[in-house]
Amino acid sequence: MGSTGDCYYNAQCESFFATLQCELLDRRTFRTRQEAKRAVFAFIEGWYNPHRRHSAPGYDSPADYERRHAASLSAPVPEEVPVPVGVGLAGAQGDAG
Repeated sequence: MGSTGDCYYNAQCESFFATLQCELLDRRTFRTRQEAKRAVFAFIEGWYNPHRRHSAPGYDSPADYERRHAASLSAPVPEEVPVPVGVGLAGAQGDAG
């Protein structure tokens, strides 16, 4: 997101709402507000988040990106390799001279 007054400030929201309007709202008529709410929810949670690919996360769907990110967080952390005694910074063991 950009800063206030930046031309990119609302770009992501505007892109989402343009997609929502084009792919859902312009294609059907709703009899009630509740029916429209359910359709929007189903669109977002049933298609937009799990399947639609986005350019920001490397053309992954948001669900795939979150799965990959969670897997990277739960990946085993490599153990620290112990440094043998006598190896380290020069002069740390004292001067032999």
